[in-house]
Amino acid sequence: MIYPSSFLFFAGTIYLKPWICDSSGDGRQSSMVYCLSSIFASMIKVRYPEPVFRFKEENGKEMIFDFIRKQWLSLNEEEWVRQNFVQFLVQEMKYPVELIAVEKEIQLGELKKRFDILVYSRDHKPWMLIECKAGEITLSKETLLQVLRYNISMPANFLVITNGQFTYAWEKAGGELKELDQMPGWG
Repeated sequence: MIYPSSFLFFAGTIYLKPWICDSSGDGRQSSMVYCLSSIFASMIKVRYPEPVFRFKEENGKEMIFDFIRKQWLSLNEEEWVRQNFVQFLVQEMKYPVELIAVEKEIQLGELKKRFDILVYSRDHKPWMLIECKAGEITLSKETLLQVLRYNISMPANFLVITNGQFTYAWEKAGGELKELDQMPGWG
């Protein structure tokens, strides 16, 4: 049996260590993969601040100004979540705005992808990687796997997924992912 993912879940912890699995279905352990089965147990409560957005209409489309990228963007459901989450990080969590990057391109093997939000540490190393989804998108194992794939190119200590209504976070430590019940404080 080939497991559908690349991480191992055991007793509330996702392990990033190799695990031998039966890939042929005949009982032979012939390939090394990582295995994952995850339950989102600790949803983080996010108190979004009062919005301070700038809007305009351009060619019949609603636009929102991104104060991090300093440009006008087409407003869609995912962008709304991303902009609100950035405001939460800056206004409520007091993360330094100058250490936040939004929608930058990364290389994943042959593929070019874009992460949603990356918070850097004081020494300018990736600290927290955040994947945003539109509000109507259900956060799932696939969402976690997406941020874990991005984490290969942009290794950060903390991983977060959010759709604006639900937010989950994990800390990478000692080859494990431990689910958090609150956002890590800046410090």
